Amino acid sequence: MSPIDTAMVLAAGLGTRMRPITDRIPKPLVSVAGKTLLDHVLDPLAEAGISRAVVNVHHLADQIEAAVAGRTAPAVIISDERAQILDSGGGVARALPQLGETFIIRNADSFWTDRQGSNLSRMIAAFDPARMDTLLLLAAMEGSVGFDGPGDFFLDPDGGLTRRGSAARAPYAYAGAAIMGKADFAGRTDGDVFSLNALWNASLAQGRLHGLVLDGLWLHVGTPQAIGEAERAISAGRG
Repeated sequence: MSPIDTAMVLAAGLGTRMRPITDRIPKPLVSVAGKTLLDHVLDPLAEAGISRAVVNVHHLADQIEAAVAGRTAPAVIISDERAQILDSGGGVARALPQLGETFIIRNADSFWTDRQGSNLSRMIAAFDPARMDTLLLLAAMEGSVGFDGPGDFFLDPDGGLTRRGSAARAPYAYAGAAIMGKADFAGRTDGDVFSLNALWNASLAQGRLHGLVLDGLWLHVGTPQAIGEAERAISAGRG
């Protein structure tokens, strides 16, 4: 397998749950503990050896473009979705020409503190294309900050995933980081609007959707209230 040295950062959302802050700045530029959410995502990518990141933009796109203009680690390429938001899968499909054969996908509204080294490096080491199409980083629901959902997945002993389905709760949530390959997007073209979940469900049906549990503290920053929660957790050294 070729080295994983490119990433896609999904930063084109409207950030409606973060209003009124996002009436004036895009959600990826919201500051948490003295650093923007986008920098909380991009800095660990650079530390894990990612040399190029594609960042998609829509809402208040000019501000994001200006914020990353001087970045070299990783170097940032803008994927323009001003005309239409393409959803998570469509956003990646548009950026495929700028990505390697295998790449990391990151959400721009959550991050984590690493406990014993880089979780992204752990993901890269754990990704095995012979057994999996997609590897998702998972956060244990217990102890995570800012997430009030019922959880997303159950994890098998071999790392295989099962969705929560009709269960009231599941022990793990998707932590906003995945490794995928261009082959997973076969038949999808620039302009298609679709969720990554459609591809993950197809992989799950084949037993090829796997997960790795985060070693650290997951911080999901989806609302103004969650900013303070994340900052207090960081200050307390909960990671």
